Amino acid sequence: MSRAAAAARDTAGPSGAPAASPRPPAGAAGVPGAASKAAGPPPANTEASPRAARLGAWAELLRLPALFTVPGDALAGAAAAGARPGPRTLLAIGSSLCLYEAGMALNDWADRAEDAAERPHRPLPSGRIRPAAALTAAGVLTGAGLALAAGAGRPAVAVAAPLAATVWAYDLALKHTPAGPAAMAAARGLDLLLGAAATGGGTRAALPSAALLGSHTLAVTAVSRRETTGGSVRAPLAALATTAALTGLVARRRTRLPAGRRAAAAPGLSGSNPAPTATEALTAALGAVYAATAARPYFHAALNPSPPLTQRAVGGGIRATVPLQAALAARSGASGAAVTSLLVAALAPAGRLFARRSAMRKVSIT
Repeated sequence: MSRAAAAARDTAGPSGAPAASPRPPAGAAGVPGAASKAAGPPPANTEASPRAARLGAWAELLRLPALFTVPGDALAGAAAAGARPGPRTLLAIGSSLCLYEAGMALNDWADRAEDAAERPHRPLPSGRIRPAAALTAAGVLTGAGLALAAGAGRPAVAVAAPLAATVWAYDLALKHTPAGPAAMAAARGLDLLLGAAATGGGTRAALPSAALLGSHTLAVTAVSRRETTGGSVRAPLAALATTAALTGLVARRRTRLPAGRRAAAAPGLSGSNPAPTATEALTAALGAVYAATAARPYFHAALNPSPPLTQRAVGGGIRATVPLQAALAARSGASGAAVTSLLVAALAPAGRLFARRSAMRKVSIT
C-alpha cells in the first residue's frame, strides 16, 4: 500500500500508508554488468550479476524492508475483533502485502518526473526498471490483493476494495495535496480493519485501534512531506505530541469482565477495578518501546529540521509502527492477544536484519 501506508510506509515504511530517507545510491547490486569489467575471461555464471541487479532494483522499488510493518495491521485487527488469527487472517495479510506493494510501485510510477530531478538514483529514473513495468506491477498486485481478500470472505472484500481505491487515489491525485496525509492514514486504518473483517467478520470493535494507528500514520506522513527539503519544525513537534498522546491512550487499561460480572461490576463495587494483568503490563512495555522509537528522532528533527534529521524522523516513525501494532494487539485483551502481540513485535528485529543483509537500510515512504 502506500508508503506509510503509508504511512510508515520500516525504515523498518505509511499509511500508509503507508518506510526513512531517499533510496541509497546503487551499490554492486544496482550496477548492471559491473562484474563484466574485470580482466580475463568472464566466469561461468555471467548472468548472475545482471539478474541480481534486476532483483535489487525491484527490491528498491517495492521497499522490501518496509513489508515487515504490514502483517501487524491484520494481526492487530484480528485481536481487536476479539478473534484468534486463523487462515482468513493469513489471507488478509497476503492481501495487505499485495496492496502495499502495489502502492509502492504506483508511487514511483506517478513520481517518475519528480524523482528524475530529486532522486535520480531510484529504479525508474535510473533506467533500471521501465515505467510501464512498474505500472503493470501495480495493477497486477492490486488484483492479487483483491483476490486474496475475496478468499477471506465478503466482509474482507468490503474493506479491501476501498483500501485499494485509497492507495490509487493517494498516489495518483492526493499525495501532494493537503489531503495526502489523511489519505495515507485512512489506508493504514483500513488495513487494520481488513484483518478484523477477515478474521472476525466485522469491523466495529476494531475501529478504536484503527483510529490510533491512523493517527500515528498521519503524523509520520506529515513529517515525510519535507524529507528532501527539511525546514519544518511544526511537523516533527506535532508528531512528537501525537506520539505522547497515543502512548497514553494505548496504555489505558481496557477491562474485559466475564459476562456474568459485567452488570455487577459498577463503579465503586468489588470487581470493577481488577489488578493489572500480565497482558496489561505487556501493553505498557510495548507502548514504552513505541514512544522511545518514535520520540527521539522527532525531537531531533524539531531542534534541527535539516533533511538528514527529517529523514531519520520518518524512519523512526516507520519503525515505531511495529511496536504500536503489537501494543494494540495486546491492549485488546482478546484470547491469545499476548502471543499475537509478541509475534508482531518480533517483526521489528526481523525487518532490521533483512534490511542489513539486503543493503537497504534506508527506505523512504515518499
